[in-house]
Amino acid sequence: MFAYYLDLALRSLRRNKALTALMVLAIALGIGASMTMLTVLHVLSGDPLPGRSGEIYYPQVDPQDLRGMYPSKEPPMQVTLIDGMNLLRAKRADRQALMTGGEVPIQPAQSALDPFYADARYTTADFFPMFGTPFLYGRGWSPADDEAKAREVVIARELNQKLFGGANSVGRTLRLAGTAFQIVGVLDYWQPNPHFYDLNTGSYAYGEQVFLPLQTMIDLHLNHDGSTDCWGNGGGGTGTILPSATCVWLQLWVQLDSPAKVASYNQFLVHYSQEQKALGRFQRAPNVRLRNVMQWLDHNGVVPDDVRLQTWLAFGFLLVCLVNTVGLMLAKFMRRAAELGVRRALGASRRALFAQLLIESGVIGLVGGVGGLLLALLGLWLVRQRPSAYAALAHLDMSMLFSTFVLALCAALLAGLLPAWRACQIAPALQLKSN
Repeated sequence: MFAYYLDLALRSLRRNKALTALMVLAIALGIGASMTMLTVLHVLSGDPLPGRSGEIYYPQVDPQDLRGMYPSKEPPMQVTLIDGMNLLRAKRADRQALMTGGEVPIQPAQSALDPFYADARYTTADFFPMFGTPFLYGRGWSPADDEAKAREVVIARELNQKLFGGANSVGRTLRLAGTAFQIVGVLDYWQPNPHFYDLNTGSYAYGEQVFLPLQTMIDLHLNHDGSTDCWGNGGGGTGTILPSATCVWLQLWVQLDSPAKVASYNQFLVHYSQEQKALGRFQRAPNVRLRNVMQWLDHNGVVPDDVRLQTWLAFGFLLVCLVNTVGLMLAKFMRRAAELGVRRALGASRRALFAQLLIESGVIGLVGGVGGLLLALLGLWLVRQRPSAYAALAHLDMSMLFSTFVLALCAALLAGLLPAWRACQIAPALQLKSN
């Protein structure tokens, strides 16, 4: 029966090509606009650590003085070096990594390459296993290397390609800021979006090329160019001078594998704050937060407000297109009143006619979905031409490709409900008598 109704639908659509084209165009325009912005929103609000984000948490404590204090104030977004090292060495989580961003000068051994700067991540050993970074060659360094302030470095695949032509460079020497480092690992392509572990350096399309131990960076006074917030007599660091003890400038991430461990670690942060207040370092009552990756991104409003607004506007445009489609379908179905009356007189039920007309709406939706897909691809290409940091990420994946056709089909069926119902209410006797 479905094949028969499909054949009737195709015949009907071919009879009035102009009207059919208008309905398909209305669906295509609405789907194209909405899927363009929905895809951008999907990319920007995606999980940067699928399967891991629910176990990775960002602790916050409040070491600030009492100046400007008011109830329910959020603690600083980062930690001081003292607190970061205390929490790191307490080892109360399954894994923990303390880090900050920077930029290091690279002096290539190849005479054909001029010295250049590369974005760096100064971190601790658990960074790689905790975030599940893929290695092309080698490995990360060990916790013992952290304490020893080892001159070891992990580089990204792109930098390895530039310096060593993509060959296995593990064991080779790389000079950073005038110091020789041994390469212990080469990361495969890894650029989580959003750049969740340090939003200060950029939320999207950002990836470091060099990773080296945090304590090595402190020992060598390498350049720190991340965000720094200070209070009291503290001062931000400039050039190669590190921030003072009353400045927050480091990010701490921990891995907690169960709700019980999350509750225990949160209580540990409270006890730590109480202890530091008793020692005179903290002046405020314990003020702590512990959010997982997705909660942290939501708290910081990583998805730009203009993207959310444009997505709502695009769906508003889709609604306008559906209203126009409803009018076109109603005109088309009511013009076929005589045909539908004859079918009813020959024994066809209202349910059968309703199904026939909905299948016809579905065909319009599928064809409109193809047009909408082409328009969405064009729209995403235009988004990629924008100067926004996230523009390069605007690509249609398989889930959004499938969603395009599902949305187009559902929209067309929804638009066809009222016209199909109205057409089925026509009394066949009136149509037969008028003929």
